[in-house]
Amino acid sequence: MKTIKLLLVALLVSATTTINAQTADEIISTYFENIGGLESLKKLEGIKMTAKVNNGGMEIPIEIIQLKSGKQMTVINFQGKEIKQGVFDGETLWGHNFMTQKAEKSDAEATAIMKLNANDFLDPFIDYKEKGYLVELLGNETIDGTETFKIKLTKEPITVDGIEEADVSYYFFDIDNFVPIAVQAEIKSGQGKGMTSEITISDYQEVDGLYFPFSMTQGVKGQPGAPITFTSIELNPVVDDKLFEFPEETASENKDDNKN
Repeated sequence: MKTIKLLLVALLVSATTTINAQTADEIISTYFENIGGLESLKKLEGIKMTAKVNNGGMEIPIEIIQLKSGKQMTVINFQGKEIKQGVFDGETLWGHNFMTQKAEKSDAEATAIMKLNANDFLDPFIDYKEKGYLVELLGNETIDGTETFKIKLTKEPITVDGIEEADVSYYFFDIDNFVPIAVQAEIKSGQGKGMTSEITISDYQEVDGLYFPFSMTQGVKGQPGAPITFTSIELNPVVDDKLFEFPEETASENKDDNKN
């Protein structure tokens, strides 16, 4: 009798897991349908977003470029200066130092993480099964007064400070519109290590038949975040690959410094 009970429990757990997986799949499938279709998204080769970040009442213009090839960058226009951050040419990750204004390459771990993230052009849920990602429906949760489906997304492990760690994020899908309105994840390094990052997402608008959020707030859960308002989104922009390359002048300066 005890064996039968154990088998029944095992079958029940297995069935519940399968139902949750199917339900998560259905939520994600409906999400893609509602924003214009998965196949249409997969046809895109790039995206350029122009936005303004509200930092303590000061609006800072930024431009974000992401290409299907993995190349990407964020350009910040601050006090008349153009500062590039998170620039990735497919192999090298670099950005300008805010103090010196010089371009600096990121370390090997940060570059490796960027290479993994480059596989998620536009959305990590695109072809998530083929990429080996796992999704799990954890139930419902209320976010800022809105009822949502909470889905756990587990991607490939990342290495932080020499230690392999799970790469887990939690997505909150509006139960009425089936679109994400928030994303949460543990901060793995830096001053906020151990805290939870939170991105809230809203104001989905149509761009050439596809829907994208035009408003976001990024920050730490439970604390005021930095609002980002997108003013324009361009699909399949023409972008010069040279914009992603590490500046030759900086590379030459580094060689000269090493000689000295």
